Amino acid sequence: MNSISVRALLVRGMLAGLIAGAFALAVAYFLGESRVDAAIALEEAHSHDHGGGEELVTRTMQATGGLATGVLVFGVAAGGIAALVVCYALGRIGRFGPRATAALIAGAALLTVYVVPFLKYPANPPAVGNPDTIGKRTTLFFLMVALSVLLAVAAVIIGKRLAPRLGNWNATTAAGAGYVVVIGLAYAFLPSFDEVGKDFPASLLWEFRLSTLAVQTTLWTVFGLVFGYLTERVLAPAARTAPSRVANSVH
Repeated sequence: MNSISVRALLVRGMLAGLIAGAFALAVAYFLGESRVDAAIALEEAHSHDHGGGEELVTRTMQATGGLATGVLVFGVAAGGIAALVVCYALGRIGRFGPRATAALIAGAALLTVYVVPFLKYPANPPAVGNPDTIGKRTTLFFLMVALSVLLAVAAVIIGKRLAPRLGNWNATTAAGAGYVVVIGLAYAFLPSFDEVGKDFPASLLWEFRLSTLAVQTTLWTVFGLVFGYLTERVLAPAARTAPSRVANSVH
């Protein structure tokens, strides 16, 4: 793939990430913010500090401009990185077209970057978690993300090397099983945190975590669909014009 095509796909990946971020923003606002407000209300109700210090950033700004900036910037950045991965993966992971490759990469990103770390260190709303451990929890979450991504890359490489001897299906199964086993060991040996207070409603915690999962699922699903469409338009223009050429030649 030449540099012009890579540049074109990078731009389209960032555009697809922006579009996906807009959809994810809507999900975050309508599903997640009400849960955040409820958690903040519980935190304030149980707080013994009634000093009422001045807020540097109001809750309204956090729920609108702050949320939009965070989600959209993440969408653009993730879209650009995923576009580069798709550029590398095209033609190297099987006989998949641009749309299928984009969908596979988006699904793999959702699984490795979010779902696998989420199952070990799920997101918590305000009022949940010890402030003294937030740095450690954040570090371990990103460590889990790095492990998941690196192990997924290793599984793909091992699967490709085993394919000539075992066949594609057996090689993919073996590599996938190895990924699951090592991730399971990471789950077992990395420290866990159980810092949910007894007074915090389990239903609210569950709904908040589901909403965060819905945001990421929306982001990567929309990205895969939009970027697959845009990629196909860039890389397969001949395939789109071929039917019209045939029809013209017949006439």
